[in-house]
Amino acid sequence: MKTGHAMTDYVLGSNEAEYQRLMRQAETLAPYTERLFREAGIGRGQRVLDVGSGVGDVALLAASLVGRTGSVLGIDRDGMALSKARSRAAARGSNIQFLETDLSQSRIDGDFDAIVGRFILMFLPDPAAALRSLTAHLRPGGVIVFHEGSWTSFYALAGHLPLTTACADLICNTLRRAGARTDMQLTLYQGLLESGYQAPYLRVEVPVAKEPGGYRWLPELIASLRPRFQEFSMETQAVGEFDSLAARLELERENARSFAPLVGLVGAWARKASSPPPERAE
Repeated sequence: MKTGHAMTDYVLGSNEAEYQRLMRQAETLAPYTERLFREAGIGRGQRVLDVGSGVGDVALLAASLVGRTGSVLGIDRDGMALSKARSRAAARGSNIQFLETDLSQSRIDGDFDAIVGRFILMFLPDPAAALRSLTAHLRPGGVIVFHEGSWTSFYALAGHLPLTTACADLICNTLRRAGARTDMQLTLYQGLLESGYQAPYLRVEVPVAKEPGGYRWLPELIASLRPRFQEFSMETQAVGEFDSLAARLELERENARSFAPLVGLVGAWARKASSPPPERAE
């Protein structure tokens, strides 16, 4: 793409297996993202833009907050994912529209009360450029809210688990080889400042697996990335056989009497100024 905020080849793939993984992941992350959205002030009657909608989980969450008097526009470049998102939204009677487009294309009409996204800026070549571009679609007083990843936070809680750490190394090295960012806290904060927002709100937290989907998250993420390991000549010996990985991760946790951390979540939001700042006197 021509601009610095166009998504390159999505490293996790675009297929039915990945769509199902995303939906399972969304169930685990929903309480954290919903809390972030509520704290940012997303609520009834608002018009929301969801960036990188994929199969629609974040758009559906936003729609539940804005209600029937509000609306959500979800954008993504993956037409197959959006087809699934439209079916899911129709089944729930949600007030959501989906548009197949890339951030580099000016096909977004109107202004929004809120712009949201989850695990999207980390895959863009220039997240700050994307934030600046999106700001133009935000109404004065509107809020921009993103949930991104922090693998440093994951490592802080998983250092006592050698196999779990080896999985994280393989995932992070593959993501970086593909051009993705694995720690977004400073990038996101600075990007909001550079886009003209004052004092962005920032939270970093690490969810812990509490249900089967959470425990499957790490081996399922490895499975989505497997086609990339050979492509990028990644060393996988430390992880061992993939077919037995989930069982070995469970055994490691049991032997260590440990919990299972998920990737750290960087939650950031900022509000657009209601009026432009006064010009400085010369």
